Amino acid sequence: MLDLKAIRRDPDLYKASHASRGGDPADIDAVIALDEQRREAITQMEALRADRRQMSTQIGRAKDAEEREALKAKVAGFKADLQALEDQSRDLEAQTNAAVAALPNLVAADVPKGTTEDDNVVIATHGEIPAYDFQPKAHWELGLDHEGIDFDRGVKLAGSRFYVLRDQYARLQRALIFYLLDLHTTRGGYRELYLPFVVRGETLFASGQLPKFADNLYRDHQDDVWLVPTAEVPITNFHGDEILEAEQLPLRYCAYTPCFRREKMSAGKDVRGIKRGHQFDKVEMYAFVHPGQSEAELEKMRADAEAACAGLGLPYRVKALCTADIGFGARKTYDIEVWAAGCNEWLEVSSVSNVWDFQARRAKVRYRPEPGAKPDLLHTLNGSGLGIPRTMIAILENYQQADGSIVVPQALRPFMGGVEVIGG
Repeated sequence: MLDLKAIRRDPDLYKASHASRGGDPADIDAVIALDEQRREAITQMEALRADRRQMSTQIGRAKDAEEREALKAKVAGFKADLQALEDQSRDLEAQTNAAVAALPNLVAADVPKGTTEDDNVVIATHGEIPAYDFQPKAHWELGLDHEGIDFDRGVKLAGSRFYVLRDQYARLQRALIFYLLDLHTTRGGYRELYLPFVVRGETLFASGQLPKFADNLYRDHQDDVWLVPTAEVPITNFHGDEILEAEQLPLRYCAYTPCFRREKMSAGKDVRGIKRGHQFDKVEMYAFVHPGQSEAELEKMRADAEAACAGLGLPYRVKALCTADIGFGARKTYDIEVWAAGCNEWLEVSSVSNVWDFQARRAKVRYRPEPGAKPDLLHTLNGSGLGIPRTMIAILENYQQADGSIVVPQALRPFMGGVEVIGG
């Protein structure tokens, strides 16, 4: 969530940022207007309380009974007026908080300007796109050939955009998860967490998912919990309402979770295969850092995501997302995409974002710069490390052979019991 005081200090900065995302600058004016009304109501309350105190003093000093009764009547009237102002102030505060919560993060000055995702900027490309002396198949064809992906039974069990992985395909996915967790805990210095797969509403608010993305989430209304859309959500609130000491930072965590999304915002997109499902697996990276270190931490997290792709031998590229495509809570984001030979396209497997204090303010996560100092908000960052289905797609399609078999990447073989080839 944005800092209301900062918005008041420099509204033009926030209007420009909001407009660069495609928002209406009038949204900033509306927030300021609500806040001014709230502040005016508070001023009126304070003045009315002062008048009431003064009149109460006069009652005690009044010698005439009739004068005292008249003063008491006025004090009683003040009470009703004061209650009305208190109700108005609470209502305006709720409206102001809701309006601020609906605003996206302030974009960093070096984020490319753009109006569509086509304005994202490729800043690096690594690895060679593989060449074949045969026509490479898409992963859904390979999955049917090996009986490794069962789309029909997925639909039978749960409905559209669900699937079942079988045998070595299921084992390959499990190996990929193990590989990523081992890589990030050993190479990246992340502490592994096993998290609940459901969270409370306030946890989703803390991460920025609520209220904006409520329609894209799965909810159990009976217990009032929500299925996690990403491990970023529970990790954000892991230190919610806590004050950390400066020497504890940075705190880096990684976690595997299934992710559940209704994908209402992607209707009609990527419906073939396993690119976009309502349930998918992901390994997430997350960091709580000193504000002065978040830019350096963003580059580290990007390097950690790149290392995962490089370790699998996948061609990949890095994009700097433009203002039109950057996420709601992000200040700056890199996307990492891998090449998929059968689909003949680049697939996003990681988004790495610096969120600054946007989530920390919502979750009330603070740190003490030095012993005895006043607590301040820290910065948070998050990144996919990696998204499993699209990484699986790239492995299946890039490592396929002319005879239909799939070579298992060297990095995954220890987690596959030494299996080197699938199918064939």
